[in-house]
Amino acid sequence: MPQVTNLRLLFHSSFPLLSPLKPSLSLSKSKRHHSLFTVLSFKRHRKVPPQSPNLVRRNNSTLRESKGMDKGVPMEETTTVGFNKRRAEGRDNSDRPLKTLQLKVRTLNPANTISYVQILGTGMDTQDTSPSVLLFFDKQRFIFNAGEGLQRFCTEHKIKLSKIDHIFLSRVCSETAGGLPGLLLTLAGIGEEGMSVNVWGPSDMKYLVDAMRSFIPNAAMVHTRSFGPTLSNVAAIPGSSKFPDPIVLIDDEVVKISAIILQPSCFEGSQHVNEEPVMQNASEKGLEGRIDHVSKPLSPNRKTGSAIKPGDMSVIYVCELPEIKGKFDPAKAMALGLKPGPKYRELQLGNSVKSDRQNIMVHPSDVMGPSVPGPIVFLVDCPTESHLEELLSIQSLSSYYADHSGNPTDGAKTVTCIIHLSPASVIGSSNYQRWMERFGSAQHILAGHEMRNVEIPILKSSARIAARLNYLCPQFFPAPGFWSLQQLNYSASDSIAPSEGPVSKLCERVSAENLLKFTLRPYAHLGLDRACIPCTMAPSKIIEELLSEIPEIEDAAQHVSQFWHRSSETVETTLMQDNDVVVEEPWLNENNLPSCLDNIRRDDLEIVLLGTGSSQPSKYRNVSSVYINLFSKGSLLLDCGEGTLGQLKRRYGVEGADNAVRGLRCIWISHIHADHHTGLARILALRRNLLEGVPHEPILVVGPRQLKKYLDAYQRLEDLNMQFLDCKHTTESSWDSFEGIAESKDCSSPGSPINAEYMNKTNSDGPVGQSTDCTLFARGSRMQSYWKRPGGQVDNTVALLLKSLKKVLGEAGLEVLLSFNVVHCPQAFGVMLKAAERINGVGKVIPGWKIVYSGDTRPCPELIEASCGATVLIHEATFEDSMHQEAVARNHSTTKEAVEVGNSAGVYRIILTHFSQRYPKIPIFDETHMHKTCIAFDMMSVNIADLPVLPKVLPYLKLLFQNEMIVDESDDVLDAATAAS
Repeated sequence: MPQVTNLRLLFHSSFPLLSPLKPSLSLSKSKRHHSLFTVLSFKRHRKVPPQSPNLVRRNNSTLRESKGMDKGVPMEETTTVGFNKRRAEGRDNSDRPLKTLQLKVRTLNPANTISYVQILGTGMDTQDTSPSVLLFFDKQRFIFNAGEGLQRFCTEHKIKLSKIDHIFLSRVCSETAGGLPGLLLTLAGIGEEGMSVNVWGPSDMKYLVDAMRSFIPNAAMVHTRSFGPTLSNVAAIPGSSKFPDPIVLIDDEVVKISAIILQPSCFEGSQHVNEEPVMQNASEKGLEGRIDHVSKPLSPNRKTGSAIKPGDMSVIYVCELPEIKGKFDPAKAMALGLKPGPKYRELQLGNSVKSDRQNIMVHPSDVMGPSVPGPIVFLVDCPTESHLEELLSIQSLSSYYADHSGNPTDGAKTVTCIIHLSPASVIGSSNYQRWMERFGSAQHILAGHEMRNVEIPILKSSARIAARLNYLCPQFFPAPGFWSLQQLNYSASDSIAPSEGPVSKLCERVSAENLLKFTLRPYAHLGLDRACIPCTMAPSKIIEELLSEIPEIEDAAQHVSQFWHRSSETVETTLMQDNDVVVEEPWLNENNLPSCLDNIRRDDLEIVLLGTGSSQPSKYRNVSSVYINLFSKGSLLLDCGEGTLGQLKRRYGVEGADNAVRGLRCIWISHIHADHHTGLARILALRRNLLEGVPHEPILVVGPRQLKKYLDAYQRLEDLNMQFLDCKHTTESSWDSFEGIAESKDCSSPGSPINAEYMNKTNSDGPVGQSTDCTLFARGSRMQSYWKRPGGQVDNTVALLLKSLKKVLGEAGLEVLLSFNVVHCPQAFGVMLKAAERINGVGKVIPGWKIVYSGDTRPCPELIEASCGATVLIHEATFEDSMHQEAVARNHSTTKEAVEVGNSAGVYRIILTHFSQRYPKIPIFDETHMHKTCIAFDMMSVNIADLPVLPKVLPYLKLLFQNEMIVDESDDVLDAATAAS
């Protein structure tokens, strides 16, 4: 096991960051060549513009926390670096009153002038998640399904989350609910008091709620409600799996929403209710009493003898609008002896009145025209053929079926529109097609995934930025997967179509498109509305706009291409003088190529920045995730924020991303904040499905121990096929102890735990040997953090997991994965990856490359020590240099601090990421100290062979965004400062 050199005693003498800062490297002003970098650094140097009122308001909101801390929270300081000790120890919220998040109270408008259902196309271009559906009324909004990316989608299309009243889940799984945690946190962070929303789902939603409790405040989930059957091990009664009556969830003067439970045909269960449908309201029964009936054992599958899993339950939602009353006829009223006045109003309200001139009673039907039945909308999620068998036998749907001629039967209700969330494989079956025909002339909208939608990016803003970056530097910004020619060559078989037999002309069907509407009110406009559907966006059109906006970008793109095409001999030649194009700054020629890059191959390593924003997704940046592509040796993920799978699909295409997920060797999570881990369940669930029936090992997830609590609870809902290893067991001292024990004793044999006493002896001054009574920060060094030693022994399970991890790393060509503590929140970690040595063609031993990822942190000794001599440091840079006070209060880093960490540690290249969403496209930075640094963008792909070129691209990126104002996105990105920061 290689040793990481301990440089703690040399920090203050060797590393300027933790001693008085030395002047940062600046360029001489005398006899300056007019290079492009110089021109952009000085002529186009952008001062921070005056803050708009919106930006001031947002900054005040996000600074409320830091201002409160300034009064009563000590900020530990060295000569130049500080941190928020209370926040790092998790005590920053202990003295604040708990929020009581309130539901919005709205005055309903029974006479809605506008009502429609609309397809929110999350996942349509990436096929990673279920589309959502918006049911819109003047005073109410309902969303069905909240898959990953919903929050970012709403930001892109200006759908205000604060207007949402209810969220309904058609199933409880990562595909339909992956975006729910982030959504709840965002709503909880809106304004001073925060907001909440009603969340509805079938009874197995209990498991999701229990899992989210590990990182979401209880106050954000008190309005979660479940409904449907209780799964139990009681002997099943024949036919008890059929629930004939829909469960009414909402019934007011605007809409009636009911749920019909759909289970696999093999399921048997019992509904433990006599009169009322099973439904739990957390706000009424308390958090601890929520949905208790679901926790009972599951009943066995009579066909296979196996237990039915939670998550098998699906829901059909029926939305019924009230009837439209006929028009009042004053002539008829007068003929019946009524005088104009209050009685006219009574009749219109449905009340009978006595005639003024005749001795008769006048009824509403005497003076009102015929009423028009209210529109009825179905949302159907039938995920499997087993569910389809049950769907065909549901008796409560018979009242909505039409006769063979397409006309409603006597007493039947006419269904206006059916939105099918079922997968294409189910919709295309002959049985499903015949079931669709039972609804006569209803309009069918097929929202199952189709390849034709892959060519139309849902997030147009980020796709536009990606196209511009690709034009400037295709080496670092490859064309997105949805514009790949291979992806666009889909066949007709990819579309949803009946598998056999003719389709009835009465059954009108269309494929769903993003933002497709079906208008419900006004009645005169009843039907499809395609006005909002975005047009296709060709890359060529985007480039034409770019060249018109910035004409000099064409020459810039040619200059950038010369970095790769000037010579094809060796990597070193890319650093030679290039005076024929642009005069290089002195520092570009003073860099020495690290020995680990000798004869490096392009298929050795690629770093893909999938998400480069902080806190919550925005139009241009997703939340944190770094994909370490080792090509034929597999891959790793460092952090996995919401939407990570969608980003993989955008980068590599639908099939390419599936291959990437199959090849994952390990997933490492830095800390428990939602913007770093809420995409994990979706990735794990997809990997489980892709490898079903294929021999494989469960994937290792390395993360802080709070993450295990979340994953353990979630796995009761959905098998994730993973093993968990605490980050603290992958620190240097833990690896040393494991290696020591492994040499003296076979740790894989039963009853051979790693003895904690041995660990203390071998690491008396290290993290394992620390007293459990100490606080998070040792008194001897104000910036020194460590984790608390667990009591007793590190059992055999941990040793086996370490052995498994070591094997996985070896197969991936890695020598070590080393976690280390950083200063952000309790159990926050950074990670170091080091490749194994290799031998070149002449027998020379070449050291392996070294990558360090900071996670979220203030500058600290552990990070500098781990980064010493690193090939690449990926460091968070949440705030600009002028916001140092807020960076300290929130335990993040500024741009300059991140660069100084890399300089202090002698890092070859620095990639800055995790930018505050107050910087929509490009952050504010000072080029003068960025001589080995580059700014990350979503989908940026850095091949290890291109590292020498990396800093050269920075001034051209500045040129690309020269006309972009640093503006606040407060209208689009909701203020969720307390949610994930």
